[in-house]
Amino acid sequence: MTAAKRAPCSDQSLARDEPMYGTASAGSAWLLLELEGGWGPSAFLQSPGSIDPELGRAVVRRAEAAGMRIAAIRRHGRRSASPRWRWFVAKSDVGAHALFHGEVDEARDYLDIDLGGRDGAAIDGPLVAVCAHGRHDQCCAVRGRGAVAAIAAAYPESTWECSHLGGDRFAATMLILPEGLCYGRVDSTDAAELVRLYCDGKLDDRFLRGRTSLPHAVQAAQHFAREAYGDNRIEALPPVSLIGGTDQIEVVLATGSGNVEVILEVVMSEPLFSQCRATTAGPVRTFRLRSIRGM
Repeated sequence: MTAAKRAPCSDQSLARDEPMYGTASAGSAWLLLELEGGWGPSAFLQSPGSIDPELGRAVVRRAEAAGMRIAAIRRHGRRSASPRWRWFVAKSDVGAHALFHGEVDEARDYLDIDLGGRDGAAIDGPLVAVCAHGRHDQCCAVRGRGAVAAIAAAYPESTWECSHLGGDRFAATMLILPEGLCYGRVDSTDAAELVRLYCDGKLDDRFLRGRTSLPHAVQAAQHFAREAYGDNRIEALPPVSLIGGTDQIEVVLATGSGNVEVILEVVMSEPLFSQCRATTAGPVRTFRLRSIRGM
């Protein structure tokens, strides 16, 4: 069956009740750059109405060379007559997160931003970015734009549409910086409530894919520990150690009263289409709980 005739990837994911925990895209440092116009399949390389593709390629290469994840952002709704060029740098490591903001005069100035954020001002956040990159995947347009509208109505200064975050089948996907909290299917709940919880230092584990600065196995272990102990604080359950294997992974997490050992089984799914435009189905890695115990 061709991609055009298949059900949307997010509908397929919902139908098979695919778990989202342990699937947050990797990224301990983020560079978000405002591109107000339309985005092509690649926001920086194929959006000539927003940024010159050669400039976009140079910007992307610079960020990737610094080990940063890069995404385009824009405000939800109508575009302004004169584009602005705002930027954010986020550091998302557990216990050492920070968010910086600034603005430059034109797109070419993005090449000169200090990637440590020192050219801008430190801000508390949050920065809420919801993928609405419809040219990358139709699910992000259909589900993402409704979710970002709901959040922007409650938190207009904090909320942005963003380009591809990964995990299209979990649309609508959302990233909250600086902590790097990655959510999925936020269109199926009160998306603004997820941000309100964040402002209280808490999270909703039902929709959390994980924290982007943590390995996938740690993200999954934290999910099972939250289920077992009911701790929904953002900074709870930091990792102590991870011992990996091909079939089993041992993760130790810290609590206020000692450590928790989580043993995970590594399982490969049946072949699936991870994006609407995917042409080949492939398995994805998932984690099952074998055991959890206090230490």
